[in-house]
Amino acid sequence: MNSDLQHTLEVFPKNDFKNNLVNWFLAEQRNLPWRLNKDPYRVWVSEIMLQQTRVETVIPFYNKFMQLFPTVADLANAKEEKVLKAWEGLGYYSRARNLQSAVREVHEVYNGQVPNTPENISKLKGVGPYTAGAILSIAYGIPEPAVDGNVMRVLSRILTIREDIGVPKNRKIFEQAVRALISHEDPSAFNQGMMELGALICTPTNPACLLCPVREQCMAFENGLVNELPIKSKKKAPKQVELVVGVIKNKEGKFLIQQRPQTGLLANMWEFPTAELKSNLLSKGDTLGFFLNEEYKIEVEELAYHFSIEHVFTHLVWKIDVYVGNTIKESNSLTTHKWVSLEECKDLPFPVVHQKIYQQIEKSQL
Repeated sequence: MNSDLQHTLEVFPKNDFKNNLVNWFLAEQRNLPWRLNKDPYRVWVSEIMLQQTRVETVIPFYNKFMQLFPTVADLANAKEEKVLKAWEGLGYYSRARNLQSAVREVHEVYNGQVPNTPENISKLKGVGPYTAGAILSIAYGIPEPAVDGNVMRVLSRILTIREDIGVPKNRKIFEQAVRALISHEDPSAFNQGMMELGALICTPTNPACLLCPVREQCMAFENGLVNELPIKSKKKAPKQVELVVGVIKNKEGKFLIQQRPQTGLLANMWEFPTAELKSNLLSKGDTLGFFLNEEYKIEVEELAYHFSIEHVFTHLVWKIDVYVGNTIKESNSLTTHKWVSLEECKDLPFPVVHQKIYQQIEKSQL
């Protein structure tokens, strides 16, 4: 802990701050489905879903997921394809795969009981410091910090911390601050109160300072620095990737789809045959011809341009041209591909962008 923060914390009214925060949270907290009880599995699922995703978006996914997989055993024993289908539309699919992998470990190694120590819970796949702290404090009442972007923003203002919250190593500074402030009587309400405060009151822009339960302890408010904090470096512009997608229909009216690799972006999900357009190597026609005729060992009549679509990830933008064609001759040697109807597509885990493609194809009655 740097000397400035240490001095600030020595004179900071810790008890007033945590009492005001906890009392406000207990009185004003939102009625969210994962707050119905403090079952560690339910807390865990909600925290994974809430990573980089808005609460309003998560609620219906969480309710559906808990209906399908209400216990550790249910998720551990489920087929991955069913889990990905339940996650479909929520994005960041590696979260679902990591969650299931870690839940299987809990099922096999810990007899279905989510670990209640920092050492053991942090070993689980996909469980970082924030998720570990959230589960331990909310489900088990252990005073561990749960520091996410909301919490860093709040503490930057409360304690006038000027370290860049966009720099990963600076998270440690905020974790140290939480350890000095956290309520040992009710760490669950404290950590959830910090998250709630950042979500509802101490927002990135136009914070509602006059409604803030800890306004009297906020050093940024006292010194007129609210709009200057937190300090956060700008993100790099997302990389743009041009893709071509072939919607290939056979004589039975079914469409060719492929399963993505087991690792990487959107792993194991299904999609229409897709190729990256490398303009310095291949033209659009060459790319389609190479990927759709050679790789899949099928003969396709000339593919006609149909429509374009764009999909934005956190650090990536896909710009996609979709081509449609019919098969002339098919091979029986396809392994990671299969022929399905558009209705069957709806039962498989498809990335949102490919859902949009089959929905567009369906509307076009191709």
